[in-house]
Amino acid sequence: MIHWRKSSHSMGDHGECVEVSTNTRTLFVRDSKAPEGARLALGSEAWVDLVRRVKSGALDL
Repeated sequence: MIHWRKSSHSMGDHGECVEVSTNTRTLFVRDSKAPEGARLALGSEAWVDLVRRVKSGALDL
């Protein structure tokens, strides 16, 4: 069973809510408003790179 945690940066009950779950090798990410929808599965290096790119604004639309 996967145990999900909502990001501390999520904006309340109806905002942009990201949830994460980890096991020994993989970090999972999903949209809490669509829990049965798509999920990302990332290794630790990919997660670090994703966070770095988000913080730098490289993924801004």
